[in-house]
Formats: sequence, structure tokens, C-alpha cells
Amino acid sequence: MKCESCPIRCGAERSEKAGSCGVRGLVVAKYYLHPYEEPFLSPNGKSGTVFFSGCSLRCKFCQNFELSRSKRGKTISPEELADIFRELEETGAENIDLVTPDHLVPFLVRALQIYKPRVPVVYNSSGYALVSSLESIEPYIDIWLPDCKFFDPQLSKRYTGREDYPAVAKEAIAFMAKKPLAFDTNGRMLSGIAVRHLVLPSHTEDSKRVLDFLKTVLPENAPLSLMRQYTPMGEIEEFPELNRKVTDREYDRVKEYALSLGFSALFVQEKESADPAFIPKWDL
Repeated sequence: MKCESCPIRCGAERSEKAGSCGVRGLVVAKYYLHPYEEPFLSPNGKSGTVFFSGCSLRCKFCQNFELSRSKRGKTISPEELADIFRELEETGAENIDLVTPDHLVPFLVRALQIYKPRVPVVYNSSGYALVSSLESIEPYIDIWLPDCKFFDPQLSKRYTGREDYPAVAKEAIAFMAKKPLAFDTNGRMLSGIAVRHLVLPSHTEDSKRVLDFLKTVLPENAPLSLMRQYTPMGEIEEFPELNRKVTDREYDRVKEYALSLGFSALFVQEKESADPAFIPKWDL
């Protein structure tokens, strides 16, 4: 079956060769109780996170570079992934967090058909996702957690090679935003959408345009996570503007703009979050 899971629609026969994402099948680099997700996802710091290898977007500045370039990971079956879901639940996971899932939807649907976790399932996406793929996995997903990375197509093209990222992400996020929001009495998210935006050095104006778009599409009280964790790494030799961390002034400018737009569930990061120490060791 030719793969058309992601917006590239490369048509690779994934049982025989890798697609544009860089992987043939279902490749996992790490799974564990990840302590650093937002408090609305895991108030007790126990997000049952599964990091997948391969990526259709491949940002030049990717903080999980070894994963997005398929340099790490072990190929497993959907049945084995279902067992991982059970194991994470048994060790106290507050959710099952599927990180970089967009190129793996058919495999994930099969695993979730075998075992649907009792805790919320989180679809932790780059935002570069086909609505048709999202529709196929939607019955098994409780929380959509997309990035909204860029508004300017030329900026997206510069850093990912994909000029269509803004158009694709807008359509995907509009679809995800239809899921009703729900929280438990402790403030843990049970259903709905939360969006992440990583502030990049030198690009606060594009961040503002991203926020303008999100304000038009997100439901009231949907969490917005404004990330400051950008750390220079990856393939940024040709991009000198990315070879530094975000300044206080840049981050505060975007944060204040978000507040001026009326985002009521805004989550921010301290400058100390921009540290490679927070990046997991890929040691499956």
C-alpha cells in the first residue's frame, strides 16, 4: 500500500522502503514517564510519552534532531506498541503522549484498535498533518496537541523546505479545534485542543501573526503554550540568525501580544528552559 499519511504523499511502499519521513515502519526511540510536559497535561509530571523516529517536516533547528533524521530507534509492531501503552498506564502515566505521529497514522490506528488506553491519548503533532489522516485516527484521540510554527510561507520554506506548512497547519488546527474542551477537577485536560508555539530568535513578527490566526480558530479557554526553549542545534550553519537563544525582549514582546489578544489560558516558560539538559537521552 503506497503511503499517503502526511502532506508530502510520497507514495512509498513502507513495507519495502522508507518514505519521505525517513522510516519504513513504526520506529520508537524512547518511552517513559516524561516530567516536562505542561501542567494541564500532567499535573504530577507523569506524561506517558512515546517518542517516534522519523518526520515529514524536518525543521533545520529540530531539538530532537536524531529522531527526526531517523538516526535512533527500534522498529516495533502495532501489537508491541499496544503493550507499551499498557506498561505506561501501569506505571502511573497521566496520559499517553504520541510525539511526532503524523507519518505513522495507519500504524497508530492499529495499535489503538488493539488497546485504547484508559487515560487521555495525546496527539503531539508538528501541525504538518493531513485532515484525512486526522479523521481516521480521531476516534482514538482525546487531546490534540499541535504546534503552530510559522505564518509566513517563505519562512517555513527557509527552515523546513516546505512552503505549504502554514496552509496545511491552519487546516489541520481548524479541524482539531472542533473537539470539545474538558478538564477534570484538578485542571488536567481530558479532551480538546491545546496549541504550542515556539518563539524563534529574530522572528517575533511572525509569532504575532501566528497568534492572530490562533485567536480566530481556537475555542475560548483552549490552552496556548508559548515556548521559550529554543536552543541552537541541528543544521543551522547557513542560518546565522538562529545561532543564539531568544532574548528576554523578544519573548516578552510575543508574550505581551498574546495577553493583549485575550488568551486566557496562556502557559509560558522561563528562560532556563532553553537548555539541552531538558532533551531526553535516546536510549531505548
